[in-house]
Amino acid sequence: MAVLREWGLTLGKWAGRPVARVQEDSGDPEVARVRTAAASGDWATVRRVLEARPESEDRTELVRAVGDTAGVERWITGVVEAEPEAALPKLVAGFRHISWGWEARTGARAQHVSRDQFELFHSRLRTAEEWLYEVAEREPGWVSPWLGLQMTGRGLQVGQLTARRRFEAAVRRDPYHLGVHQQQLQQVCAKWSGSHEEMHAFARDALLAAPGGTALGHLVAMAHIEHWLDLDRGADAAYMRRPEVTASLREAADHSFRHPDFVRSGGWLQVLNTFAMAFSLAGDSAGARECFTASEGRVTESPWYYINGSDPAAAYKEHRSAAGR
Repeated sequence: MAVLREWGLTLGKWAGRPVARVQEDSGDPEVARVRTAAASGDWATVRRVLEARPESEDRTELVRAVGDTAGVERWITGVVEAEPEAALPKLVAGFRHISWGWEARTGARAQHVSRDQFELFHSRLRTAEEWLYEVAEREPGWVSPWLGLQMTGRGLQVGQLTARRRFEAAVRRDPYHLGVHQQQLQQVCAKWSGSHEEMHAFARDALLAAPGGTALGHLVAMAHIEHWLDLDRGADAAYMRRPEVTASLREAADHSFRHPDFVRSGGWLQVLNTFAMAFSLAGDSAGARECFTASEGRVTESPWYYINGSDPAAAYKEHRSAAGR
């Protein structure tokens, strides 16, 4: 199964209907700009783009984009050494070593990953942790190092108690940060030593504790998709068609993207794509159609790659057609 990448998205029109396409940004032109600068080792531009954003969801998306860029590891250590008192280079170095670590491990199942791959994976994550803890000490109000530590913690298997403490540290700094909650949702999934019950409870509690219009409705839809993924063929479809699943999705939608205070920023497109897939699997054509219309053909790779790993846009189009859109 493909490794999760959280920025995707769109464009184009054909016969009056948006053409579904996946693109390596979230509709934010600064994502492409910062990636280009990172690929060429242009730290001045990377710094300028990152410093122009508040230390929140918007900046963490850009930092993760830099971290996902191949080759950053070849120059970022030099920047860290040249600016020993600066937090931002260490933050970028930490996120690059997270992505670089997962590159070493690959997306294969554990039994197909060699000992050497695991050792390199863990070594890079431990280096990331060192930098991220330094950032957290230098900038105690920043949420981004704690988001990174959630990611390293899962790879290093720090355990549920430590993982929960890292999540709590992050939400003290940004209570409704979608990325932080997404990481904790993964932490309490059955595949990461959690359970379906814990996962669903976390998703709903987080949603209802947040103000109306929050992006955290995504957690409820994603929890149902994670549950669906864990079931055998036949049982998975039966689960998604349960009336209580549809009711749960509608409640979450009403509290998030259907709410008048919902803002199209940050991860809003992934919220719509995730609900579109969940409503489709649940057989709620009206709910799915609403999300497909609102997303205007803009396809986020997650969660559609769970259906078609090589062509998420094809999965989006297939389910959009089935919903009558």
